[in-house]
Amino acid sequence: MLEHDSNPRWFESFHIYCAHMASNVIFTVKEDDPIGATVIGRAYVPVIKLLNQEVIDECLELVDDRGKSIHGHSKIHVKLHFFKVERECQWSRGIQSVKFPGVPFTFFPQRNGCRVTLYQDAHLPDNFTPKIPLTGGKYYEPHRCWEDIFDAISNAKHLIYITGWSVYTEISLIRDLRRPKPGGDMTLGELLKKKASEGVRVLMLVWDDRTSDGLFKNGFMATHDEDTGAYFRGSEVNCILCPRNPDDGRSLVQNIQISLMLTHHQKIVVVDAPLPNNHEKRRILSFIGGIDLCNGRYDTPFHSLFRTLDSIHHDDFHQPNFPNSSVKKGGPREPWHDIHCKLEGPIAWDVLFNFEQRWLKQGGKDLLNDVRDLSHIIIPPSPVMLPDDHERWNVQLFRSIDGGAAFGFPEKPEDAARAGLISGKDNIIDRSIQDGYINAIRRAKNFIYIENQYFLGSSYGWNSNDIKDEDINALHLIPKELSLKIVSKIEAGEDFRVYVVLPMWPEGEPEGASVQAILDWQRRTMQMMYTDIVHALKVKHIVANPRDYLTFFCLGNREIKKPNEYIPSEKPDQDTNYQRAQEARRFMIYVHAKMMIVDDEYIIVGSANINQRSMDGARDSEIAMGAFQPCHLSKRQPARGQVHGFRMSLWYEHMGLLDDCFSCPESLDCIRKVNQISMKYWDLYCSERLDHDLPGHLLSYPVGVTEEGDVTELPGSEFFPDTKARVLGTFAGYMPPILTT
Repeated sequence: MLEHDSNPRWFESFHIYCAHMASNVIFTVKEDDPIGATVIGRAYVPVIKLLNQEVIDECLELVDDRGKSIHGHSKIHVKLHFFKVERECQWSRGIQSVKFPGVPFTFFPQRNGCRVTLYQDAHLPDNFTPKIPLTGGKYYEPHRCWEDIFDAISNAKHLIYITGWSVYTEISLIRDLRRPKPGGDMTLGELLKKKASEGVRVLMLVWDDRTSDGLFKNGFMATHDEDTGAYFRGSEVNCILCPRNPDDGRSLVQNIQISLMLTHHQKIVVVDAPLPNNHEKRRILSFIGGIDLCNGRYDTPFHSLFRTLDSIHHDDFHQPNFPNSSVKKGGPREPWHDIHCKLEGPIAWDVLFNFEQRWLKQGGKDLLNDVRDLSHIIIPPSPVMLPDDHERWNVQLFRSIDGGAAFGFPEKPEDAARAGLISGKDNIIDRSIQDGYINAIRRAKNFIYIENQYFLGSSYGWNSNDIKDEDINALHLIPKELSLKIVSKIEAGEDFRVYVVLPMWPEGEPEGASVQAILDWQRRTMQMMYTDIVHALKVKHIVANPRDYLTFFCLGNREIKKPNEYIPSEKPDQDTNYQRAQEARRFMIYVHAKMMIVDDEYIIVGSANINQRSMDGARDSEIAMGAFQPCHLSKRQPARGQVHGFRMSLWYEHMGLLDDCFSCPESLDCIRKVNQISMKYWDLYCSERLDHDLPGHLLSYPVGVTEEGDVTELPGSEFFPDTKARVLGTFAGYMPPILTT
């Protein structure tokens, strides 16, 4: 509330997605303090008054905690209108029309006539060749992410803009000896310095980990930010170490939390590129997704643990789950599975605009190339695919970001609302990634496939007995939206399945407090969802396994020892996770992807995890895109465009095979087949004997689900293999939830 204003007017409006059990909508008026805020009073609107979907426009009396009118009988004027989700034209019907306008109430509109290239992992070798049929007699063609990024940087003439959670100058983008490229032996740092020396404007925004400094260079997150800043200092590359600054409206305590605990998590490359069939004109090209340009990210769908330690991973050994790990002590390395994309057409300019907003906020004003001054060279935003091209894409950019990280947001709440933004406490927030996920889930009619590094949230629905759920503040809606979607399909008697692929545990020592806390939040989230499903089945008198509707997986690999394999010069310490995993020849494949596919017609790819940090808007900064091909919608026939091909290619990577039923993920046969395969692979992963390589990587997530929906330990699998880390996690009451949610 404004200071010394006895009759404040906020002029704020909100479009709020609801997936809650509630009896009242509550308006709370607070007075700002240097530390926190003081509640003045609350006003209540009973939910029952909203359900008839008529507009409520009235003055509500403010009351204290005892329900008595506050001094002066103060009132607040509000206007509310509730819309039932079932009456939305797209509810459970998919996209339906090529005229689908995109997600409403967002900062960036949907762009038409674009091209999207989807990438699984940083590199695909020539022998990764799944044969996946698409519409029109075509077959899916996978693409190579780091090769394309190398080419894009190498061919840039005017600008190279990069943001990252981590950027490491010592990595090489080109490592496949069978696919050499001129200049491919250069490190990323050498390549960027070379381009800058040629007159290309190279600007970098690298997250500044405040726990790292000149003395303690690695920091808690080991992002190499100090090394990267030092490498480019004094060069023609402009590299800014960029802290996650708070906005102006936070309290002192909140400011400290944000600057120390939160991050810039966007992964962006923007370049100018040659216009096809025109040697003089240029265009804008962008990459976004989950893959940082740093160490530990280069991998292929084969995700070897030991066999690349004398080649592509000898100088890029990454294993942060074991203390004191090194290539000298041998594998297993931590394999890395991720998803990224290239964007062409008008959508690429939205990514450029996002970079410009961030640079103007934290990088300065004088170094940005004014693209308008290059209009004689760089063409303006325009379609790259014609309206009659069956391979064209419609794409929309989403973000999680606030006024502390982006320049030029409107200051007035009414202007912010018109721009698709949210008004916070003296702060303007873009929360469109969460909106994009919610809209896609609500549209879904057949199935949803998710790969994500984290899966926790909707803490308001956990119904915990041992903690106060309201203190956790992981309030984003995505898990609850998923379970309510499944419930709605059970009630309607329609097939619907949700598949979720996660890492075995969050990266780090698995017994550590932060990892165990995240696993605890994850277990509570899963249990909330299964409880919803079990209740819906009981109401319909259906006897079924809840995993026939919602199923979780992780990825892992196991390799027999081969002749002429790399022999380490040292050994891990005895009786450690490292030593046990090395002897068992197994380890998880780290899932770092942030992707959702809906009905094989719509895909979201970006940097955002399914947790509060990524979905909040005012915590970690994130970027994502939602896209579909208008000529490949799931209407009378199943969609068989690039999204379908990409999902099938991912399933081939994870399971090592293709089955006819995989083309119909909503079928009971398919989900049972996938569950069966993943349980078989889990048994092989855990087996005492090792006679062959693991035939596939998809492992059933090692938890049980009771008839009541409780998530429990599997008999004999209380701990992850080779560790003393509890699968269900452990509540860490002393650790602030903002860090782990």
